[in-house]
Amino acid sequence: MFNSFSPADACKLLADGAQLVDVRTGAEFARGALPKAISLPLQGIMNANNVLDKDKAVILYCLSGARSATAKNYLTQMGFDEVHDLGSFKNYNCD
Repeated sequence: MFNSFSPADACKLLADGAQLVDVRTGAEFARGALPKAISLPLQGIMNANNVLDKDKAVILYCLSGARSATAKNYLTQMGFDEVHDLGSFKNYNCD
């Protein structure tokens, strides 16, 4: 599946205050995450209302893009309006 959300799009949204969300496990997050990322493992995605601001854009990432795609579907169903899937953390290049 083609992802039309580009790394450049992510950088622009992050500069505007978007929330960068790592949906990998807590252990994976502890071994290294992207700058300013919030840890919200896919297993706990139903707690998103307690962790994320629905009024701000959300950018999701994981290792391969599979978990972030699943998380995007959940968040959209939960009423988050602006959810983007960066896919793999390797797609990040905002430094």
